[in-house]
Amino acid sequence: GFDIAGMRMVSYLPMAHIAERNTSHYAGIMQGLEVTTCPDAGRITTYLGHSRPQIFFAVPRVWEKMYASVTSVVHADEAKGAAFDAALAIGWEASEYRARGEEIPGDLAESLITADIVLAPWRRALGLDECKVAISGAAPIPFEIFRFFRGLGLEISEIYGLSETYGPMTWTPFRVKAGTVGPAIPGTELRLGEDGEVICRGGNIFKGYLDHPEKTAEVLTADGWFHTGDIGVVDDDGYLKIVDRKKELIITAGGKNISPANLEAALKASPLIGQACVIGEGRPFLSALLVLDTEVAPVWASMHGISEPSLEALAANADIRAAIQVDVDHVNAQFSKAEGIKRFTILSAEWDADSEELTPTMKLKRRGISAKYAAEIEALYS
Repeated sequence: GFDIAGMRMVSYLPMAHIAERNTSHYAGIMQGLEVTTCPDAGRITTYLGHSRPQIFFAVPRVWEKMYASVTSVVHADEAKGAAFDAALAIGWEASEYRARGEEIPGDLAESLITADIVLAPWRRALGLDECKVAISGAAPIPFEIFRFFRGLGLEISEIYGLSETYGPMTWTPFRVKAGTVGPAIPGTELRLGEDGEVICRGGNIFKGYLDHPEKTAEVLTADGWFHTGDIGVVDDDGYLKIVDRKKELIITAGGKNISPANLEAALKASPLIGQACVIGEGRPFLSALLVLDTEVAPVWASMHGISEPSLEALAANADIRAAIQVDVDHVNAQFSKAEGIKRFTILSAEWDADSEELTPTMKLKRRGISAKYAAEIEALYS
């Protein structure tokens, strides 16, 4: 284990988020954490620079935006970009040894010292140079983003839990495996149902939904097993990999079961893409509604000589679309043919938390999106 008593952290996520309540409120009181409150999540980078947190939890979208902010600058210069990528590769190789609990070989350790001359300034620029515990949760983090921060020198790990499990259900900050959310935390049990649903039990499981006994009975058994509604896979070491929400799996016209969340996470690894919603239920192929990153897209446009920075103009711009097509092709290469995105449309909109498109915790409101953008969706299949 490790001791987080007295460590610094930043509170910035919506208070509707169990992770925020758990860390900045409850752990803050129990462990005597030094908590800096950031009143506007859009200013988190400024607050990170001021507070230099030692613990930092973020949803994948925050990690993606930090990734985009670094890569867009460092790769503006070809030579500096190449040097950075080389250093990052060394950092990633070293992190793999640490994740396995193995000693870093001497020659690699020496290379890492040199590589860190390149990497350390970027950790400082992000305000994470003193971060000891870096966590991603609430949605799958793309491997490209995970690898980037591990290579940068942040021992980032994924965590899994729900409000009904009082936050964490699985996690380890030590023997981290890419693509997994770790083993069950001490004092809890985890198993999979016949359909792959993640089912868990422990002292952290809730007692039920207030004034909704019928809804409680649907997910909580008499002997304390909670049905999460998530589909997962457990490896030989007991590490859990989340596939998707049970109710969100897409079944195409060809009968293929597809996880939209994994595709969406991969799409959002593109610096230009702020949000993505995969469409395909009952359809002959998959398509996607894409929303531009409102910070990166105007900068990219300026660097490529595009004078009109409005979202409407950028969404319709041929160069922007061509760049995103390259990123979509890159994503498609990571998945099977049936899981490939055949068509996409770039929306001239911004999706905010607690809106028609997103929940307060930044999860997609798929039903609302399908209704609001019905015309755009039909156009993709016409």
